[in-house]
Amino acid sequence: MSSAGLKEVQMPISGMTCAACATRIEKGLNKMEGVENANVNLALEKASVMYNPEITNVHDLEKKVTDLGYGVIKEKVEFDLIGMTCAACATRIEKGLNKLGGVSNAAVNLALETGTVEFNPSEVTIQDMINKVESIGYEAKLKQDNEETADYRAVEIEKQKGKFIFSLILSLPLLWSMAGHLEFTSFLYVPEIFMNPWVQLALAAPVQFIIGRQFYVGAYKALRNKSANMDVLVALGTSAAFFYSLYQSIASIGSGAHMLELYYETSAILITLIILGKLFEARAKGRSSEAIKKLMGLQAKTAMVLRDGKEMEVPLEEVTAEDIVYVKPGEKVPVDGEIIEGRSALDESMLTGESVPVSKTVGDTVIGATLNKNGFLKVRATKVGKDTALAQIIKVVEEAQGSKAPIQRVADQISGIFVPIVVGIAVVTFLIWYLWVSPGEFAEALGKLIAVLVIACPCALGLATPTSIMAGSGRAAEYGVLFKGGEHLEATHRITTVVLDKTGTVTNGKPVLTDVVLEGNIDEETFLAMIGSAEKQSEHPLAEAIVEGIKERNISMTEAQEFEAIPGHGIRAIVENRVLLIGTRRLMKKYNISIDSATLKMERLEDNGKTAMLVAVDGVYMGIVAVADTVKETSREAIKRLKDAGLEVMMMTGDNQRTAQAIANELGIDRAIAEVLPEGKADEVKKLQDKGKRVAMVGDGINDAPALAMADIGMAIGTGTDVAMEAADITLMRGDLNSIADAILMSKKTIRNIKQNLFWALAYNSLGIPVAAAGFLAPWLAGVAMAFSSVSVVLNALRLQRVKLNDKTI
Repeated sequence: MSSAGLKEVQMPISGMTCAACATRIEKGLNKMEGVENANVNLALEKASVMYNPEITNVHDLEKKVTDLGYGVIKEKVEFDLIGMTCAACATRIEKGLNKLGGVSNAAVNLALETGTVEFNPSEVTIQDMINKVESIGYEAKLKQDNEETADYRAVEIEKQKGKFIFSLILSLPLLWSMAGHLEFTSFLYVPEIFMNPWVQLALAAPVQFIIGRQFYVGAYKALRNKSANMDVLVALGTSAAFFYSLYQSIASIGSGAHMLELYYETSAILITLIILGKLFEARAKGRSSEAIKKLMGLQAKTAMVLRDGKEMEVPLEEVTAEDIVYVKPGEKVPVDGEIIEGRSALDESMLTGESVPVSKTVGDTVIGATLNKNGFLKVRATKVGKDTALAQIIKVVEEAQGSKAPIQRVADQISGIFVPIVVGIAVVTFLIWYLWVSPGEFAEALGKLIAVLVIACPCALGLATPTSIMAGSGRAAEYGVLFKGGEHLEATHRITTVVLDKTGTVTNGKPVLTDVVLEGNIDEETFLAMIGSAEKQSEHPLAEAIVEGIKERNISMTEAQEFEAIPGHGIRAIVENRVLLIGTRRLMKKYNISIDSATLKMERLEDNGKTAMLVAVDGVYMGIVAVADTVKETSREAIKRLKDAGLEVMMMTGDNQRTAQAIANELGIDRAIAEVLPEGKADEVKKLQDKGKRVAMVGDGINDAPALAMADIGMAIGTGTDVAMEAADITLMRGDLNSIADAILMSKKTIRNIKQNLFWALAYNSLGIPVAAAGFLAPWLAGVAMAFSSVSVVLNALRLQRVKLNDKTI
């Protein structure tokens, strides 16, 4: 194989642990057809591959590395894209970037006017991507922070407004002259000067070539790249009207002809209307990213920190991990951290949607952007900058808003072939009118051609899906429901079965003392004081729950003289010279203590999902204390909402069947899957999927991560572990199960909104084209309809920003 035609690529590899890993990757790559030589450097964690691009490509090489069980490290960059006008523009930029060597995935969002690119930095640079976008005919800038982006958008809106006003001033006299020709406006006085073809030319030319320049430039770039977009249609339609009128004006010189059939007003008014539509569209699109702006606005701008023994106010960006931050009453917590001094109530509603302030004290964690209500706090910063919870939320929402739902592929495919078809229809329309309907009437046939070209602009089609996804995912985020992508937002509404993890999801995840049953001659305070004195020596979670419950009753405890934990049985302790035994039936049996009178009471407690512990004092049974992981207050209502929507609700737990069934019965859950080992949760989800069910798994722990990943939709409770949230498709920031119903409701409303948008966008074009071709639509009316279609689609999507969640029904 000649080295002349070979290419070399460097691929950063992740997951290698030893020389055997490097050898395995080397062998795997060298066996591939088209690979001349592959060398893997373990120290640099890089693979250098010489390959023949005619036989294989970088994507195949990366797939091979992945198939071998390793990863190819990618970088991600986001651009602001300037100059796009419709879905065809977005598709063209996507295709151009995806063709670049080293780019593994490029996604362009027309509504956000952004592009996200995953790439191999050793193969392609950011500048290469910018150059590629510019060569296609657009402009790319590295995405700046939100304020700068907002300023850029505001400048663009002002520029469009200026263009519209300039265009309107020149078009109004032309509109006036056109109105003078209509029967129902014959009463209007039209100055003679407005009827002069040269005056009309002087008014129309600046609109056509100064304001309309953007359409000519866009059309040229599109055609140069062998594609067509909205600019092509506008440029063709308005140019046909303008240049035919110019021809008529020149032909009339010396002929003395009056009442020429001129279309200067058609081209000028069309351009004015399209610019107006773009202005409305830009404003509406700006509103659709309000969710991000709101989240950004939650951040504190400065922080009071302790440096070198002094308090000083510094910009938020300068706060580092381990800094001690002072938070006064009424101030926002600047960063995520841990309270090291003080006690207060914090309003976390801006992140979790929970309106009741949460009490916090030393050792508790606080989230940046939450509001400190009443106490002074000293906080040790643990997460700053991009690592804070708020920054992660903003990132998730931005990625969701920038992602594509599968339903959008349909719109992309349609818009990709739409323009050439429309041009063909317009030409056929012209020929039919010119040759058959009105033989020789060039002006009339031209009017029909212009109307078809203009009414068919597919702007609305390109905006139909992304604007709905932006508005829907943004609104959901305001209620603490974070969709990780458009595909999850779309898939959620198809769920048929909801599987709930028990601990920390259905329940609070923290056991509490629920029942005290006395037997014998002893009062409750003395009984609990002895139990608390013994149990506070234990580190068992149930013991902690008992001690906490006794403290809440303001009962004082003493120190145990002796303490012994008996694994699997309970404890033995001596308190105030009295011997205490607290534990299971086996413990009582071991010490020959009769518990016949306790059996029924104990079983009743266990049937209610509680863990009951027998208590004996000096060899005599004295009573029972019961502990339970209490059900969240909102769980029953949330499960009813899900069942009322026709969903099957199940609970999965490692608890025994009796306890699990008791909680399931209490909450109205259809089925309890009990005694499931952590590693078996994913298998249970798979069994349900094999029966044809579309499963949503809801959990909060590390042991839930495999099941969350296996489910059709994984929902992680945001109060749980990072691992669970990483594996999930949706994060529910609140611990409230109502968020599950909210997520499904938002998905349903968003998909309904997308379908409405696609229907109306296609209806405008499908109905408008034959109406225009039949001669029932004047070109200027076609312009109004086309501009209105785009604006109406965006405004319909914005209705999602007014959706009220936490409703009783889905």
